[in-house]
Amino acid sequence: MKLKKLVLTGAAGRLGSYLREPLAAMCDELVSTDLVDDIGTLYAGERYAKADLASYDQIFPLLEGADMVIHFGAIVDEKPFEELLGPNFIGSYNIWEAAHQHGVRRVVYASSIHAVGMHKKADFIGIDAPHKPDTFYGLAKCFTEDLGSMYWDKRQLESVHLRILSAAQVNNSRALGSWLSYDDLIQLVTRAIDTPSVGFAVIYGVSNNDRCPVDNAKASFLGYRPKDNAEEFAEKVLAEEGPVDITDPGQMCHGGPFAKVDLGQSGLAQMNVVDDKKTT
Repeated sequence: MKLKKLVLTGAAGRLGSYLREPLAAMCDELVSTDLVDDIGTLYAGERYAKADLASYDQIFPLLEGADMVIHFGAIVDEKPFEELLGPNFIGSYNIWEAAHQHGVRRVVYASSIHAVGMHKKADFIGIDAPHKPDTFYGLAKCFTEDLGSMYWDKRQLESVHLRILSAAQVNNSRALGSWLSYDDLIQLVTRAIDTPSVGFAVIYGVSNNDRCPVDNAKASFLGYRPKDNAEEFAEKVLAEEGPVDITDPGQMCHGGPFAKVDLGQSGLAQMNVVDDKKTT
């Protein structure tokens, strides 16, 4: 399926860096956008536009003529509410409202496990689990999921909300269940784009891990069939990490370190995320 135009927000981020090339191949024109001055070498059919998600006037013209928006732009950590308000809350509204005004068909949104991060991993929650955010960051994901649901119900703007667990190198025991490989990320986004009809949909972004703690059965209509499995890293990770504290909410809850930090305090600071951004 060759689309006319796609818009990718957060294109300068780590996950965005892996999406640019496959998205460019799916459309005649890919508009990549972020806050950096220069995104580097562009792929065939790609152009870059610097824009602030919190500014409707900057976002609105970028969506003109777009078939779909792949919305990955945001502050990707816990921060004080006031810092997240512009990019993570107002930014989502600006994307959905601009998409509606331009007649865009669908938004594919990088939601997060942190929308349900205070649920216990032992509960094996499905896509219909009630919101239970672990942070202001997770609250922004809840807000945007509800925004997408409302725009579908009231304005027939489709959206797929990808509750990504952890798309980063497997270097801790939590990631043995939560890992989303970059190849599976690309497949997940592709299925969110090429499924003929989605309405409002939620799906967990996670690979085919033996220890996967969530249930995607009710999202099977999207056709996402992950291939990678974090178990290949288990022996090394478990030997290095040793026993865990079973009273620690960071170990017991889906949100991991985000479930234990104080509101407004960085969750990423508690994690060893490797910046392996793809370079063109």
